[in-house]
Amino acid sequence: MLVRFPTRCIRITVEGPVLHLVIRRLKAALYRKVSERFMAGCSNYNTLEVRRASRSKQQGRAVFARHDFPHAHGAVFTSPFAAQRFAKEHGYPLVVKPNVSGFSRGSHFPINSAAELWKASLAVKVWWPTSVVEQYLLGANYRVLATQDKLVSVIRRYPPFVDGDGVHNLAQLIAAENATRESMGLHPTIHPIDNSAATRRYLAKQGLTLDSVPASGERVYTFNRVALAPGGIVETIDRDTIPEANQKLFLDVMKAFDARLLGIDVIFERGIETSWQDQECILLEVNSRPYTRMHDFPRYGAKEDLSAFKAEMDSLVVDDTDTF
Repeated sequence: MLVRFPTRCIRITVEGPVLHLVIRRLKAALYRKVSERFMAGCSNYNTLEVRRASRSKQQGRAVFARHDFPHAHGAVFTSPFAAQRFAKEHGYPLVVKPNVSGFSRGSHFPINSAAELWKASLAVKVWWPTSVVEQYLLGANYRVLATQDKLVSVIRRYPPFVDGDGVHNLAQLIAAENATRESMGLHPTIHPIDNSAATRRYLAKQGLTLDSVPASGERVYTFNRVALAPGGIVETIDRDTIPEANQKLFLDVMKAFDARLLGIDVIFERGIETSWQDQECILLEVNSRPYTRMHDFPRYGAKEDLSAFKAEMDSLVVDDTDTF
């Protein structure tokens, strides 16, 4: 006997508060995964409003422009052709980076030719659909950790480098530098200098190999970016050496974003010890969830004790920390 069972399509409709709750939980789960994967060790002291207002490079640059802060001219692009048009108008050097990212992930700089720009404009899409192209300043790169009342800590950031002694080759100098970092207890926050294929390719662009022996006092950079992952270097800066004009600039930035704590990225042509009004200076971006841990592990400069400050920040009540 053949028995036929009627079939029905059952539609489940979720509306109103229930739908909102489902979406919120899905977003929270996604944000938690992103935070664990890409933002481990980052602080989370700002309100959701501040985090959303400074999420992208484009948003940060808009605030800089509105308050007439020194900043790089830039544009958001999806097509590499738009980046090429920007280069024709503004020239080189340039930087290309994801519109939303951290730890210099996906950033390419300095870019000095159309060929390099094509390559960077395509590679950057791995990290975020929309990208930023900006003018780049060759100078000293800093991260300023600030509240609305004070500069908490200032570090200068360098791409990974070793200094030659006229005797040892680059492979030996890198090994010695990594051993020094280990003895100082800098790992894992400050990474060893990488001697991967990427490092070898960058050395090759300089006409060098790991067997090359730099002259005494010759500084050799093993990578072009200031990121920590390939072995970037951190130096603490004595805040008493920073002129009042620069300190005011950073505090004005804090007020403009109405933030509790920001990591302000800035480049000075001659250095942070000279007023920004007497040199070329560009604010790059602000980080609403700055990676404060790297301030605790300088390779150069005095080690600062930020424990009291962090305890004070940890006592703050922050709502919606699980919401992007």
